[in-house]
Amino acid sequence: MKYAVISRHRREFKLRLMCRVLEVSPSGYDAFVKRPPSWHALIDEVLMAPVRTAFQDSGATYGAPRVQLDVQADGLPVSTKRIARLMREDGLVARRPGRRRVVTTDSNHAEPIASNRLERNFDVHGVAVNTTWVADITYIPTREGVLYLAAVLDLSSRRCVGWAMDDTMEVDLVLSALRMARLVRRPAPGLIHHSDRGSQL
Repeated sequence: MKYAVISRHRREFKLRLMCRVLEVSPSGYDAFVKRPPSWHALIDEVLMAPVRTAFQDSGATYGAPRVQLDVQADGLPVSTKRIARLMREDGLVARRPGRRRVVTTDSNHAEPIASNRLERNFDVHGVAVNTTWVADITYIPTREGVLYLAAVLDLSSRRCVGWAMDDTMEVDLVLSALRMARLVRRPAPGLIHHSDRGSQL
Protein backbone atom coordinates (compact mmCIF):
# COMPACT_ATOMS: atom_id res chain seq x y z
CA MET A 1 0.00 0.00 0.00
CA LYS A 2 2.84 2.40 0.82
CA TYR A 3 4.48 1.73 -2.54
CA ALA A 4 1.14 2.39 -4.29
CA VAL A 5 0.92 5.77 -2.52
CA ILE A 6 4.45 6.63 -3.66
CA SER A 7 3.55 5.72 -7.25
CA ARG A 8 0.49 7.94 -7.21
CA HIS A 9 2.42 10.95 -5.90
CA ARG A 10 5.69 10.33 -7.77
CA ARG A 11 5.40 13.59 -9.75
CA GLU A 12 4.58 15.70 -6.69
CA PHE A 13 7.31 14.72 -4.22
CA LYS A 14 10.85 13.41 -4.30
CA LEU A 15 11.18 9.65 -4.09
CA ARG A 16 13.66 9.63 -1.19
CA LEU A 17 11.51 12.03 0.81
CA MET A 18 8.41 9.85 0.43
CA CYS A 19 10.37 6.70 1.26
CA ARG A 20 11.72 8.32 4.41
CA VAL A 21 8.28 9.56 5.51
CA LEU A 22 6.62 6.20 4.83
CA GLU A 23 9.57 4.27 6.28
CA VAL A 24 10.34 2.17 3.22
CA SER A 25 13.54 1.81 1.22
CA PRO A 26 14.06 3.20 -2.31
CA SER A 27 15.35 -0.23 -3.38
CA GLY A 28 12.12 -1.82 -2.12
CA TYR A 29 10.15 0.67 -4.17
CA ASP A 30 12.25 -0.10 -7.27
CA ALA A 31 11.48 -3.80 -6.81
CA PHE A 32 7.79 -2.97 -6.48
CA VAL A 33 7.84 -0.97 -9.73
CA LYS A 34 9.56 -3.78 -11.65
CA ARG A 35 7.06 -6.36 -10.37
CA PRO A 36 4.00 -6.87 -12.59
CA PRO A 37 0.99 -5.23 -10.92
CA SER A 38 -1.44 -7.51 -9.10
CA TRP A 39 -5.02 -7.96 -10.23
CA HIS A 40 -6.11 -6.05 -7.10
CA ALA A 41 -3.84 -3.12 -7.98
CA LEU A 42 -5.11 -3.05 -11.56
CA ILE A 43 -8.71 -2.83 -10.36
CA ASP A 44 -7.71 0.00 -8.01
CA GLU A 45 -6.29 1.92 -10.96
CA VAL A 46 -9.50 1.40 -12.96
CA LEU A 47 -11.65 2.56 -10.04
CA MET A 48 -9.55 5.61 -9.22
CA ALA A 49 -10.75 7.67 -12.20
CA PRO A 50 -14.51 7.45 -11.43
CA VAL A 51 -13.77 7.96 -7.73
CA ARG A 52 -11.95 11.22 -8.47
CA THR A 53 -14.69 12.31 -10.89
CA ALA A 54 -17.50 11.66 -8.39
CA PHE A 55 -15.58 13.47 -5.66
CA GLN A 56 -14.80 16.51 -7.83
CA ASP A 57 -18.37 16.69 -9.22
CA SER A 58 -19.66 16.91 -5.65
CA GLY A 59 -17.53 19.98 -5.00
CA ALA A 60 -15.33 17.91 -2.68
CA THR A 61 -18.26 17.31 -0.30
CA TYR A 62 -18.93 13.59 -0.90
CA GLY A 63 -17.58 11.01 1.50
CA ALA A 64 -17.01 7.35 0.66
CA PRO A 65 -20.69 6.24 0.85
CA ARG A 66 -21.91 8.87 -1.64
CA VAL A 67 -18.91 8.33 -3.93
CA GLN A 68 -19.64 4.59 -3.85
CA LEU A 69 -23.23 5.19 -5.01
CA ASP A 70 -22.00 7.28 -7.96
CA VAL A 71 -19.37 4.71 -8.94
CA GLN A 72 -21.89 1.87 -8.69
CA ALA A 73 -24.32 3.88 -10.83
CA ASP A 74 -21.64 3.72 -13.54
CA GLY A 75 -21.82 -0.09 -13.40
CA LEU A 76 -18.74 -0.70 -11.24
CA PRO A 77 -19.55 -2.85 -8.18
CA VAL A 78 -17.32 -1.78 -5.30
CA SER A 79 -17.51 -1.70 -1.50
CA THR A 80 -17.56 1.43 0.64
CA LYS A 81 -14.45 0.18 2.41
CA ARG A 82 -12.49 0.04 -0.83
CA ILE A 83 -13.71 3.49 -1.89
CA ALA A 84 -12.66 4.88 1.50
CA ARG A 85 -9.20 3.36 1.11
CA LEU A 86 -8.75 4.74 -2.41
CA MET A 87 -9.87 8.19 -1.31
CA ARG A 88 -7.52 8.09 1.67
CA GLU A 89 -4.57 7.05 -0.49
CA ASP A 90 -5.34 9.81 -2.98
CA GLY A 91 -5.83 12.46 -0.30
CA LEU A 92 -9.50 13.02 -1.12
CA VAL A 93 -11.05 14.38 2.07
CA ALA A 94 -14.66 15.58 2.03
CA ARG A 95 -15.18 19.08 3.35
CA ARG A 96 -18.31 19.96 5.25
CA PRO A 97 -20.51 22.49 3.42
CA GLY A 98 -20.80 25.81 5.22
CA ARG A 99 -23.89 26.21 7.35
CA ARG A 100 -26.29 28.79 6.01
CA ARG A 101 -29.15 30.49 7.76
CA VAL A 102 -32.48 29.20 6.54
CA VAL A 103 -35.50 31.52 6.50
CA THR A 104 -39.02 30.09 6.16
CA THR A 105 -40.99 33.30 6.74
CA ASP A 106 -40.92 36.35 4.48
CA SER A 107 -42.74 39.26 6.07
CA ASN A 108 -41.40 41.80 3.57
CA HIS A 109 -43.66 41.25 0.56
CA ALA A 110 -46.43 42.99 -1.38
CA GLU A 111 -48.73 39.95 -1.56
CA PRO A 112 -52.28 40.27 -0.15
CA ILE A 113 -52.64 39.06 3.45
CA ALA A 114 -55.79 37.21 4.48
CA SER A 115 -57.65 38.43 7.55
CA ASN A 116 -56.72 36.79 10.85
CA ARG A 117 -59.99 35.08 11.78
CA LEU A 118 -58.48 33.25 14.77
CA GLU A 119 -56.71 36.21 16.38
CA ARG A 120 -54.23 33.66 17.82
CA ASN A 121 -57.02 31.99 19.80
CA PHE A 122 -55.78 28.41 19.66
CA ASP A 123 -57.95 27.08 22.50
CA VAL A 124 -59.21 23.63 21.43
CA HIS A 125 -62.22 23.55 23.80
CA GLY A 126 -65.46 23.65 21.91
CA VAL A 127 -63.77 23.45 18.51
CA ALA A 128 -65.19 20.71 16.28
CA VAL A 129 -63.00 18.44 14.16
CA ASN A 130 -62.37 19.64 10.60
CA THR A 131 -63.50 23.21 11.28
CA THR A 132 -60.12 24.84 11.96
CA TRP A 133 -56.73 23.85 10.61
CA VAL A 134 -53.39 25.48 11.33
CA ALA A 135 -50.34 25.18 9.07
CA ASP A 136 -46.67 26.05 9.11
CA ILE A 137 -43.37 25.37 7.34
CA THR A 138 -40.13 24.29 8.95
CA TYR A 139 -36.83 22.89 7.74
CA ILE A 140 -34.75 19.84 8.60
CA PRO A 141 -30.95 19.96 8.16
CA THR A 142 -29.63 16.75 6.59
CA ARG A 143 -26.24 15.55 5.40
CA GLU A 144 -27.34 16.28 1.82
CA GLY A 145 -28.75 19.75 2.49
CA VAL A 146 -31.89 21.37 3.83
CA LEU A 147 -35.24 19.58 3.56
CA TYR A 148 -38.43 21.64 3.95
CA LEU A 149 -41.54 20.30 5.69
CA ALA A 150 -45.05 21.77 5.44
CA ALA A 151 -47.61 20.41 7.90
CA VAL A 152 -51.34 20.96 8.48
CA LEU A 153 -52.78 20.26 11.95
CA ASP A 154 -56.40 19.96 12.97
CA LEU A 155 -56.82 22.42 15.85
CA SER A 156 -59.38 20.23 17.61
CA SER A 157 -57.62 16.86 17.56
CA ARG A 158 -54.07 18.27 17.22
CA ARG A 159 -53.49 15.57 14.61
CA CYS A 160 -51.39 16.11 11.51
CA VAL A 161 -53.92 15.83 8.69
CA GLY A 162 -51.61 16.72 5.82
CA TRP A 163 -47.92 17.11 5.13
CA ALA A 164 -45.39 17.46 2.32
CA MET A 165 -41.60 17.55 2.02
CA ASP A 166 -39.30 18.97 -0.65
CA ASP A 167 -35.78 20.32 -1.08
CA THR A 168 -37.13 23.72 -2.16
CA MET A 169 -39.62 26.01 -0.42
CA GLU A 170 -42.03 26.67 -3.26
CA VAL A 171 -45.80 27.29 -3.25
CA ASP A 172 -46.40 23.69 -4.34
CA LEU A 173 -44.93 22.48 -1.05
CA VAL A 174 -47.74 24.07 0.99
CA LEU A 175 -50.40 23.26 -1.61
CA SER A 176 -49.39 19.59 -1.55
CA ALA A 177 -49.83 19.47 2.23
CA LEU A 178 -53.26 21.16 1.96
CA ARG A 179 -54.35 18.85 -0.87
CA MET A 180 -53.41 15.83 1.22
CA ALA A 181 -55.37 17.14 4.23
CA ARG A 182 -58.40 17.95 2.09
CA LEU A 183 -58.33 14.56 0.37
CA VAL A 184 -57.98 12.61 3.62
CA ARG A 185 -60.38 14.62 5.85
CA ARG A 186 -62.87 16.03 3.28
CA PRO A 187 -63.91 19.05 5.39
CA ALA A 188 -67.30 20.73 4.99
CA PRO A 189 -67.57 24.30 3.64
CA GLY A 190 -66.60 26.96 6.20
CA LEU A 191 -63.25 25.50 7.22
CA ILE A 192 -60.79 28.06 8.59
CA HIS A 193 -57.17 27.49 7.57
CA HIS A 194 -54.70 29.56 9.56
CA SER A 195 -51.04 30.12 8.64
CA ASP A 196 -48.46 32.84 9.23
CA ARG A 197 -50.18 34.90 6.51
CA GLY A 198 -53.54 34.89 8.29
CA SER A 199 -56.74 32.87 8.02
CA GLN A 200 -58.51 31.70 4.93
CA LEU A 201 -61.82 29.96 4.28
